[in-house]
Amino acid sequence: MPRPATPSSHPHALDSQPSPARRRLVRAAILAGFGSVLPVCQGAAAAQAVQRWTPGGTVRLVVPFAAGGTADLVARLLAEGLARRLGHPVIVENRAGAGGNIGIASVARAAPDGRTLLLASTAFLTNPALHPDQPPYDPVRQFAAISELVSAPDVILVRSDSPFSTLGDLLAKAKASAGAASYATPGNGNSVHLGAELLWQKVGVTLLHVPYNGAAPAIQAVLGGQVDCALSALPPALPLLAGGKLRALALGGTSRWHALPGVPTIAESGFAGYRSETMQALYAPAGTPPAAIDRLHREVASMLAEAPVRRRLAEMGFAVVAGSPEALSKRVAEEVPRWARVAATARIRAD
Repeated sequence: MPRPATPSSHPHALDSQPSPARRRLVRAAILAGFGSVLPVCQGAAAAQAVQRWTPGGTVRLVVPFAAGGTADLVARLLAEGLARRLGHPVIVENRAGAGGNIGIASVARAAPDGRTLLLASTAFLTNPALHPDQPPYDPVRQFAAISELVSAPDVILVRSDSPFSTLGDLLAKAKASAGAASYATPGNGNSVHLGAELLWQKVGVTLLHVPYNGAAPAIQAVLGGQVDCALSALPPALPLLAGGKLRALALGGTSRWHALPGVPTIAESGFAGYRSETMQALYAPAGTPPAAIDRLHREVASMLAEAPVRRRLAEMGFAVVAGSPEALSKRVAEEVPRWARVAATARIRAD
């Protein structure tokens, strides 16, 4: 009876007993295969973490201005949509005062748990420029960006019977005699005022600034003939533009407004790179978990994609942006120093 072959006598003995080199190759192949699967697993886990995150209770949406303004209207629309998607109440809390600084600073001090949010306008970016010695907050370091929600261009307004038909007409008068032309804004040091100063600095002209307490009285000053023109965010001016009582000379946005196709942008009028807009954006305190930021951004983007919401915002004078946290962070980092330079050059400080 033949004996079983021993490893040393089997013709394929070397194949049946892998060498150390072959074993290393096998291990490497296994690890390589595992590594290709790992990023997929990590991505799936991250997505599940975003989906699992919930505020676990009532969310406060702080608006640093009084009720009834455009920021408040956007906030209430947002709160309704977020509450439906998060499954928890979202209440709007108006904390007005000091040009928005009181409400903004309160969010900077809040717990970074996703349950305290800030809806802020462009003033969030410009306010620190008015307090160069002791800024009330740091927009870059104390806040986490969630999304730029909507934007509206600032607009240069004159009466419909004004002798100024173009921005060039207005600037010609300003160049002819320094201080001969006057302009109204919703207040000293607000974002619209700084946007105007940015333009005058680019052109090299001086206009007499007449600040008012809000957009409505500034616009009324134009209608009453107390000033040559006014600068305002577009939403408060839309009804009077539609009614033919006001004429828009130019817009501060990066593109023309759909309802005012004949009105050029300031950049188109010969001042390339000019941009002055009123935006509404959503922030959380710095240190808010990434899963909370991601979920909030996704839910906001979903809400802003709905046709009825977009129509309502368009009626208010806003264009939907629904930007990413990264895009908003980039804009904040770029615009904060820009407005600081404008304020320093014009020597604008808080009252």
